[in-house]
Amino acid sequence: MPSLNAILLTILPLATLTTLTSAECTRAALKAATAQYVAAASAGNPALWTALSPNASYIENDEPVPVARGVLANPMKLDHNRSFHDTTACAALTELIVTDTAKPYVVHTRMLFDPALDAARIKTVESTVATTGDWAFNATGYLYWNSLESWAPIPEGQRDSRDTIKAAGDAYFDRWNDTRVEIPLGTPCARLEGGAYTGLGRLEENTCNLGGFPSNIVVTNRRYIVDEEMGVVDIFIGFPGLDRNVPTRPAPDSHLFRVQGGKVRYIHTVSHCFTTRCGMTGPVPGSGNVGGGGERGCRRGLGV
Repeated sequence: MPSLNAILLTILPLATLTTLTSAECTRAALKAATAQYVAAASAGNPALWTALSPNASYIENDEPVPVARGVLANPMKLDHNRSFHDTTACAALTELIVTDTAKPYVVHTRMLFDPALDAARIKTVESTVATTGDWAFNATGYLYWNSLESWAPIPEGQRDSRDTIKAAGDAYFDRWNDTRVEIPLGTPCARLEGGAYTGLGRLEENTCNLGGFPSNIVVTNRRYIVDEEMGVVDIFIGFPGLDRNVPTRPAPDSHLFRVQGGKVRYIHTVSHCFTTRCGMTGPVPGSGNVGGGGERGCRRGLGV
């Protein structure tokens, strides 16, 4: 019997072409597109999805690159994938985790579609890719802590509005430059960064309030994916000062927020460094399978 991957690689291109012939940007169409992206990543064959949009731009870690030279150019043994779908913005986000010791990755990829051109034809694909040497990177830890979390769809009557979900993510970054901003952090709340996890010990008592938030970092160039069914907002940003060797160049970063009842329940981050370990000379905070804050350590390193 053929493997699931073999079946996907055979039927997904035709299925996606069929699904995307509607002028609407439907959840089903976006799900077909993210499934095809996952199949392409697994096979190391970007043509499985670029054939739909040969003129789409591809950006990896904030740099335009040919798809054939990007992370999709080689097969990946995917240990985890999870996708989110934004029918309002006609966009989607996929999270990938690869623990292969030869080429480990954590990837957040956002895809933007243009239904006005050809049903949900891809306009732009952006990936934030973290691997060995990036900030607090530990794919095994990322996979382990991720596996303990609950990401079921939120029941329809309990879903937050798009504005509420988006505002929760914005508040997190607004607080970095304005101490008056209150972040709607829930209890429990867990934050996953590299291999670091705040959700240790008594999970019902944990919060994502690490203390000592900065007050002088302006986070701009925010790019959003919002999925009301999953209570998710993902924000691609440039992280000012993360790489100490290039402090004036914002580092590529993605923060994924799960919002339930107006409160942040989970945060996943993926951060890319321009130089090894973002210029940290000592132990990178939180880079092992331990709780505690890579980001808090980052802030200390920045003097904030």
